[in-house]
Amino acid sequence: MRPRALMPGEALDLLPADTGLVEGVSEEQITARYVSGEVRIVTEQGRTQLPELPGILDSGRYRVQPDYQRRRRWSAVKQSRLVESFLMNVPIPPIFLYEFEYARYEVMDGQQRLGALQAFYKDELVLTGMEYWRELEGMTYSTLPAALRQGIDRRYLSSIVLLYETASSEQQAERLKQLVFERINSGGVRLSPQESRNAASFGVLSEVLPKLARTPAFCKAWGIPEPDEDELASGVVREEVLDDSRYQSMEDVETVLRFFAHRQRTTVAPLRSMKTFLDSYWTKANATFTHQLVDQLGRLFVETIELVYDVLAERAFYLRRSRPTGRVWVPRPTLIAYDAVMAAFSRHLDNAAVLRAKRDEIRSRLSDLYDENAADFDGRRTDPQDVAKRDELLSSMLEEVVAAE
Repeated sequence: MRPRALMPGEALDLLPADTGLVEGVSEEQITARYVSGEVRIVTEQGRTQLPELPGILDSGRYRVQPDYQRRRRWSAVKQSRLVESFLMNVPIPPIFLYEFEYARYEVMDGQQRLGALQAFYKDELVLTGMEYWRELEGMTYSTLPAALRQGIDRRYLSSIVLLYETASSEQQAERLKQLVFERINSGGVRLSPQESRNAASFGVLSEVLPKLARTPAFCKAWGIPEPDEDELASGVVREEVLDDSRYQSMEDVETVLRFFAHRQRTTVAPLRSMKTFLDSYWTKANATFTHQLVDQLGRLFVETIELVYDVLAERAFYLRRSRPTGRVWVPRPTLIAYDAVMAAFSRHLDNAAVLRAKRDEIRSRLSDLYDENAADFDGRRTDPQDVAKRDELLSSMLEEVVAAE
């Protein structure tokens, strides 16, 4: 069996992350650090009248969705309720902006509100699900009575701007933006683990992994709507994708991350929780991996997932479990199967043609393997030796198929 060799520069020291606790620091040193303003954010407040927003957003001065933002998008009902709130003069929380150049801004928090108001003023939002103004159902901005349009037009959206001079360097700016984004979202909808990683550390993984998660074979294996021709040409995903729960929570990106990190998973002893392990991998890989290395790993991922799907199809990451009627396939993909199957197939890419030709034999043998080694795939065994054993079981099975050629 071909060993799973790491690429040059891929090995990471995946010890627990620094807790940030500092011992032996005097009160005077702490006070001096505070007085120096080493970590202090410079802000100003502003107000924008609602009718001005579409022109501002179309001017190119605003980046509406930076890379550390979450993917969620409001439904038409929630957008309509925002309009209703302005109509009733309900206080609306401010949006948060970061001035990355003078008079140019990233939207750190508030993209959903801005998107809803832009759609409203462009007549792209048809009001629906109204709670107190049901008479307005089915109307757009242009078809509202004039008095209501004028009432909404008088309203303002407040903003808090982190000024350009907040950060002394580009690196500090990234850290502060991500810190603020994570802090202001911690009291609302809870961030998923991958959303938290995306906010806490930006780098080459942040750029590449979301694109890998749109690989058609990967999407089909996990039941995520795959990219259509328009998305492949423009990069803009359609409604069906935006509504997918795995896409919204960035679970798809985390699953790609697992393939990258799994290559070093058996070297960490004792194995900490998967979340902590992925947190450490994400932070350290973002800080040290080159674009060339991540491109190589990305090609490995794409070749592997395409081979896996060609051979195993929609049951690529299914497992078999005991039921009163016997052992049956679990009707959904599982991460424990994903980790082992991807690791095993990635070691046998040189034999891809043979594996594709023998797909029926492999499917049959995989079913037997899961039945004969049920305890190893029950999900409770997560020590490094257990992970290595699962990888070895699948890889040896593929090795035997190839050797019988």
